[in-house]
Amino acid sequence: MAESEHPGDIARDDAPSFTSKDSSERGEAAPNGESSVSGVAVTINRPARELYVYWRDFGNLATFMLNVEAIEVRDRDRSHWTVSGPNGNYEWDAIVTEDVDGERIGWRAENSDVPNSGWVSFHEAAPGRGTVVTAMIAYSPPAGILGKLVAKVTQREPAIQARRDLRRFKQLMETGEIATTTPPNREPKS
Repeated sequence: MAESEHPGDIARDDAPSFTSKDSSERGEAAPNGESSVSGVAVTINRPARELYVYWRDFGNLATFMLNVEAIEVRDRDRSHWTVSGPNGNYEWDAIVTEDVDGERIGWRAENSDVPNSGWVSFHEAAPGRGTVVTAMIAYSPPAGILGKLVAKVTQREPAIQARRDLRRFKQLMETGEIATTTPPNREPKS
């Protein structure tokens, strides 16, 4: 916990604002005024540079992001996304807003069914421990709080998806494959 400068003030921790239980503080993490903000982190036993390079090739993201139907890379800083949601597909153009080579990629959506923005960072963990990959997404769900509730119930809410996607990214980068519980050539039971 960070010490307060003024007696009687409530001490606040030094965790990222997107993890705060205080909705106003969490909302400050939304760079474009989106109404929902969430973040997730995972440690992956690979060098930061390797993870950054794989992620920066946006065409690779559909290999581990289950809700991504298609990513059309238009140039180094622009791509068109089609993502499945609880009541159909959503589309937007993603614009890279920040690109710190080997460390961080930020984006915002334009022409979007679901306004969103965010970033992903890659920081070396303790020696021999790999890389901490942190993702933050801010978005405004269609139909507001009701839309967010429907997305949560159907397991399509971005915070849930981000956690699962990073887990799959970890599996892919550490082992070269993503574990599944569905056999590859499953025959329907009759």
